[in-house]
Amino acid sequence: MGGGRVTLHSARERWVSTGGVELCVAESGDPAQPTVVLVHGYPDSKEVWSEVAGRLSEHFHVVLYDVRGHGRSTAPDPLRGGFTLEKLTDDFLAVVDAVSPDRPVHLVGHDWGSVQAWEFTTVARTKGRITSFTSMSGPSLDHFGHWIKKRMSRPTPRRVGQLLGQGAKSWYVYLLHTPVLPELAWRGPLGKQWPRILRRFEKVPTGDYPTASLPTDAAHGAWLYRDNVRPRLSSPRTDAYAHAPVQLITPLGDAFLSERLYDELERWAPRLVRRTLPAKHWVPRTRPDQLAAWIGEFVTTTESGRPTPAVRGPHSERFGGQLVLVTGAGNGIGRATALAFAEAGARVVAVDRDAASAARTTEASRRVGAPEAWAETVDVSDEQAMEELAAKVAAEYGVVDVLVNNAGIGLSGSFFDTTVEDWRKVLDVNLWGVIHGCRLFGRQMAERGQGGHIVNTASAAAYLPSKALPAYSTSKAGVLMLSECLRAELAGQGIGVSAICPGFVNTAITSTARFTGVDAEEEERRRKKSARLYGLRNYPPEKVAAAVLRAVVRNQAVVPVTAEARGGRLMSRFTPGALRAISRMEPPL
Repeated sequence: MGGGRVTLHSARERWVSTGGVELCVAESGDPAQPTVVLVHGYPDSKEVWSEVAGRLSEHFHVVLYDVRGHGRSTAPDPLRGGFTLEKLTDDFLAVVDAVSPDRPVHLVGHDWGSVQAWEFTTVARTKGRITSFTSMSGPSLDHFGHWIKKRMSRPTPRRVGQLLGQGAKSWYVYLLHTPVLPELAWRGPLGKQWPRILRRFEKVPTGDYPTASLPTDAAHGAWLYRDNVRPRLSSPRTDAYAHAPVQLITPLGDAFLSERLYDELERWAPRLVRRTLPAKHWVPRTRPDQLAAWIGEFVTTTESGRPTPAVRGPHSERFGGQLVLVTGAGNGIGRATALAFAEAGARVVAVDRDAASAARTTEASRRVGAPEAWAETVDVSDEQAMEELAAKVAAEYGVVDVLVNNAGIGLSGSFFDTTVEDWRKVLDVNLWGVIHGCRLFGRQMAERGQGGHIVNTASAAAYLPSKALPAYSTSKAGVLMLSECLRAELAGQGIGVSAICPGFVNTAITSTARFTGVDAEEEERRRKKSARLYGLRNYPPEKVAAAVLRAVVRNQAVVPVTAEARGGRLMSRFTPGALRAISRMEPPL
């Protein structure tokens, strides 16, 4: 879901009175469309949602409001007791009654906005007013209370470790319960340094971060913790069941909340969809494209009355709705990889120089679960064609979230039998094709500023010397080193880079590989022999595809696939002399 950013200055604004406070409410989009209400966290204001709101407002009626005591909303008097979940629920109902009196709304919450929204979604008086709830970085305090009690009443080493881990992440909660100190800190150096802290540790773009009301907002917001955390954690409700479908989006790098905190959440949210993001806590600012896409999909699904979408394939919580482009997708590892991402619910762009093969992969991708799939024809060695492809993909499908540079060709033959033209062809496809993909699609990822991942298919031949494969091995060694260099350069921008190094995999590359220095008849004989040997090894490309998805999920740097690739990798690092000796003993070509 693309779109520009909506500024709150251009949004329609109104004031809603409730419980002695005035809430500042901003609206954008068409009021005739489903209403999506975005609730911000601590110590933010509604401004934190501006990027997500801009994308959602193209399709929905979007409503943001400053929580009491934050932004342009007024604070209760007195502060103590003025921020209870009951009063925050009163505020929510007052807002939705004003902006959508006749239709239920779709609720989205981040941080304390999510904590509040869990309350909204589980109390009886809001039943029928909420169609769906998307939660991120903010737990249900009732679930959290039961989670703690279970681990304390029935401790095991694992449960104790989970408690200690979350306890360490919750250090700030203890500080916020102390009298006066948080207010002094926020009105002093912490308030001044907060944008810099977000920029440095969370990679949050803060060029337009609102700072004028931050010290006061943060001081007021400390009462969110004081009024609610201890009472609810010590006495969690036993009937806190969500009466609407829930989508849980978990940033895997969240410094404040453990992923384990959401274990057994299905008990309280039977219609639960899980998503994960390789991101830190402030995802509304750092991952607006992905959030808008997932929120939009969830809203559309629940509006249609269809069942809540279930987890489809491995890693679907991670890749569902993401845009994945795979080169060399017509056959072998590329096709298997495209289908694996499709099964995980990704939108797939299948690229191959053979149009018919790309089309077949696209059709198969739709059958196994891709919500959208497209076929594109290109020769990856053609710089201009790749530039045109990158421009087309960005304009028509969006910025790629995962790029898999897989296209490659095989070439075997001694160094002196390999002509300059042979060298040029194998390097153009195997190395320059990867360079073109990284340069063009990687730049788009970097300019978007929302992370991503690049996977480059190298080979075990990248680190295993062979007198039979000088050109091929050189091209793949280049891919491996390029991947390592890019990984270092792009890490600070949240873009991972992985090099996949398969060994002998049963694909069609043996039937198209070229053998230099022999006539056509001998070349065909060697192709058949190679195909037979690879067939006897019978390592399926689907296993390589599974390794590709794991590499992205785990952000792995170099991934040898197959036993011989893993063994060769170890030998290349610890016994390189033995590898050289083995290469000298290779049988003649």
